[in-house]
Amino acid sequence: MPRITCPVLADRVTTAEAAAELIRPGDSVGISGFTGAGYPKAVPAALARRIEAAHARGEEFTVGLWSGASTAPEVDGALAEVHGIDKRLPYNSDPTLRALINSGEVDYVDSHLSHSAQHMWFGFYGNLDVAVVEVAAILPNGLLVPGSSVGNNKTWLDQADRVILEVNSWQPRDFEGFHDIYYGTALPPHRFPLQLTHSFQRIGDPYLRVDPAKVLAVVETNAPDRNSAFKEPDEASRAMADLLVDFLRHEVKRGRMPADLLPLQSGVGNVANAVMAGLRVSEFENLTAFTEVIQDGMLDLIDSGTLRSVSATSFGLSPTGVQRFLDNVGAYKGKILLRSEEISNHPELVRRLGVIAINGMIEADIYGNVNSTHVMGSAIMNGIGGSGDFARNAFLNFFVSPSTAKDGAISAIVPMASHVDHTEHDVHVLVTEQGLADLRGLSPTDRAERVIANCAHPDYRDALTDYVERAKVARPTARHTPHLLTEALSWHARYLETGHM
Repeated sequence: MPRITCPVLADRVTTAEAAAELIRPGDSVGISGFTGAGYPKAVPAALARRIEAAHARGEEFTVGLWSGASTAPEVDGALAEVHGIDKRLPYNSDPTLRALINSGEVDYVDSHLSHSAQHMWFGFYGNLDVAVVEVAAILPNGLLVPGSSVGNNKTWLDQADRVILEVNSWQPRDFEGFHDIYYGTALPPHRFPLQLTHSFQRIGDPYLRVDPAKVLAVVETNAPDRNSAFKEPDEASRAMADLLVDFLRHEVKRGRMPADLLPLQSGVGNVANAVMAGLRVSEFENLTAFTEVIQDGMLDLIDSGTLRSVSATSFGLSPTGVQRFLDNVGAYKGKILLRSEEISNHPELVRRLGVIAINGMIEADIYGNVNSTHVMGSAIMNGIGGSGDFARNAFLNFFVSPSTAKDGAISAIVPMASHVDHTEHDVHVLVTEQGLADLRGLSPTDRAERVIANCAHPDYRDALTDYVERAKVARPTARHTPHLLTEALSWHARYLETGHM
């Protein structure tokens, strides 16, 4: 079955190399892609080759790269390897590009994902020259069937001066009907409330739109997404999952949420999959999700009947999970809905729906401030992603991490976070394999006592307790949040001295 049935756009089919010629030095390029799903497969590689050839001739050639979230080695990695990126936003997880960001070669705008589209609309990022967007099909009327992620595609297609489409026949043609694209965007003061009152409600269209006059090239591809295998949950992940699921039981028993819980959101990773596994074997049923990414664990919940629906903006599956989805794509229609990230991450909707948010962290301090982005305060790891969108507005949020890193050489619970992404005012519950600390309604000193006792590794509890006690003595008139600033900083410095980074 042909994937390009619009006569006007069928006439613009060309090669990836020819399409890459349409991207100029200094352009800002908006690309599709979110957590390794739905990114363009051919044009970025052709652009990287073009940039490499230009550099060999002594010519300058870099572009700004805007996406929905992380992409894949074929995009971020390929362009970073040829030093072809001068600015990146709003999220990156590629190690080659990370090194260039941390070395200062690439400017990185690490923004909340819910902000990225609207900041584009507000004009904060400047002009978008080119959009390179992957889709599953182009219909006779020019409408686009989205693929395995939506991200910021709607905004890029709307705002770009020039558009390149990649039509990937690997993406199932049955994706038609899986999407809900909201086209009610308006700028302040002309905005209206979003009429979404339950997590699986449709408020938009099944298709992406584009002005055919802006589409200068269409490239046909057949290539899979970047599908990363997940490790089997380890003992620490299972312990954190058990603690979290048991806490949800406690909240239901206390009458704080219904027996079928509230809509779930979970970040990417093994702990998130372990939590989903814990829910699958629990007594909970008839669950819903309002999240960013659908991982294997959520497919498991759908397959078991535990999860009745999930709203997201992207898939983030393992190779096994992808094959399971492709083999049974029809069975998932009506249970999975993919939206633009300006909707999937919208703070108003997160608060209205009462989302339960579960996200990872690098470290937390004894008062509940969470660092989810930086190592030792200076080096970016990936970015804040959507964790802030959900954490600040969630009905209940959890931040999870093993209590130590580097084989126990580094404590994830510290006197003062080396970088703060989520302040103590936003953080509800911390979870490590050691235990769980419910911080709601506690003063800072009470938080410190609970975090140290419940979440810190035993090897570090005495040192953390000693820190707090000496801080109280040293600051008798400032005991609300007592700190020894020089010592708090030296806590991190000693790891640098021993080469743990």
